[in-house]
Amino acid sequence: MNLLEAKIGYEFKDKALLQRALTHSSYANEHHHEKQDNERLEFLGDSVLGFITAEYLFKNHKDLPEGELTKLRAYAVCEKSLFGFAKEIRLGDFIELSNGEVKTGGRERPSVLSDAFEALIAAIYIDAGIDRAREFVLEFIEPCLNEKPNFKDYKTTLQEVIQKNHGDVLSYVLVEESGPDHDKCFKVEAHLNSNVIGTGIAGSKKKAEQEAARQALELMGL
Repeated sequence: MNLLEAKIGYEFKDKALLQRALTHSSYANEHHHEKQDNERLEFLGDSVLGFITAEYLFKNHKDLPEGELTKLRAYAVCEKSLFGFAKEIRLGDFIELSNGEVKTGGRERPSVLSDAFEALIAAIYIDAGIDRAREFVLEFIEPCLNEKPNFKDYKTTLQEVIQKNHGDVLSYVLVEESGPDHDKCFKVEAHLNSNVIGTGIAGSKKKAEQEAARQALELMGL
């Protein structure tokens, strides 16, 4: 853990927070829940990351409309970007995984690394507050946003289309989750009011939602 702290330039006051951020659910299950996994931290980290990114875009891109800001935020916080951030600090080397997860390449799996990166953000936020979390996040977000985005955000595009018809409600419903921890499969449906307009199947919920939105746009001829 000391090596990771050196890489990120932050020393935790509460080392247990960092330990938890690095504990994958497969490891916790294999060791009979002796350690809590990082899923709750991931949940919080996702929101902290989204806020910091939105705040940065709001302050630094005053000429952009809401739709463009949303697309840039989605690009910066998508799984592909987070995976890249995690690789920069070799986060996979420090994550505690089950033996099965290690053998099947868990240390290089985008979903594992991106989730752990979000958990790490939450751990820093809890340990040191929003200012230190912002400092950490912007080290990655600023260079990322200076690159030309090549991520197509189907969810945002679909939302913009749906918003043109007042009263319509778009939602994403997880209808099936299968497979072992090291090879999860998620099936998500895009619902327009009560109608299914797209279905996505992928190794993460975020990717499955994007695929469902892509199918919905295809159905609409867009």
